[in-house]
Amino acid sequence: MGYVIELDGVTQTFVSSDGSPVTALDNVNLSLNRHEFVAVIGPSGCGKSTILRLIAGLLRPSAGTVSIYDLPVTEPRDEIGVVFQKPTLLPWLSVLDNITFPMKHKYGRVDDRDKERARELLAMIGLRDFAAKRPNELSGGMQQRVAIARSLLHDPDILLMDEPFSALDALTRDEMSFELLRIWSERPKTVVFVTHSIQEALLLSDRIVVMSARPGRVAEIIDVPLARPRNLQTLSDPVFHELANEIRVKVFSRKPE
Repeated sequence: MGYVIELDGVTQTFVSSDGSPVTALDNVNLSLNRHEFVAVIGPSGCGKSTILRLIAGLLRPSAGTVSIYDLPVTEPRDEIGVVFQKPTLLPWLSVLDNITFPMKHKYGRVDDRDKERARELLAMIGLRDFAAKRPNELSGGMQQRVAIARSLLHDPDILLMDEPFSALDALTRDEMSFELLRIWSERPKTVVFVTHSIQEALLLSDRIVVMSARPGRVAEIIDVPLARPRNLQTLSDPVFHELANEIRVKVFSRKPE
């Protein structure tokens, strides 16, 4: 078996409202190993979210191939979990029912095993006592934890995360980053994490994919040499700040063509 995820010569073109073509991605090549945590950063409009949608099977590439476990991606797959920018919880359902909702939506029912798994996940994210609460009774950070738990219900091999902490305040964002690191260490996944935050990318990932401005291309892939496990001390490590400054220069030097 080769890479877990592989994009080979992927180009994605959309048609705008006036009928003109817009190339979001151009000849993107990217390969991920099992249980690797890869962050994708770059300027707005460079195709970061499009990459996630292609891997998730929500889009078919205009050119090139997207493969998971050496098989072409042609539709959404069960081994993939997705976490969006907003929690998108159903306000009329309890926290527990929100977590199990994907099973009910797909199979028309939720069995005792699914509920027990949901309770285990709630305990893992520190919300054991909130199973019966409604989303509006939770803080933003707590709601996003529920969204992560929902994505983990079927224990996916691959987790796609599209700026999941962007709407949170700085302190909650840091808290959620450390929470994600803990979850990932306890239940390893292959993670593709889209973010605009260089510090967030450094704290979380094994490698950082730097995208150019649209049309998005892989401008550079940076290995993150910070030791794991990472903690608050990581944020004050001089190497962390040196890397952040180097990456910031590289990101802002990627000008549109």
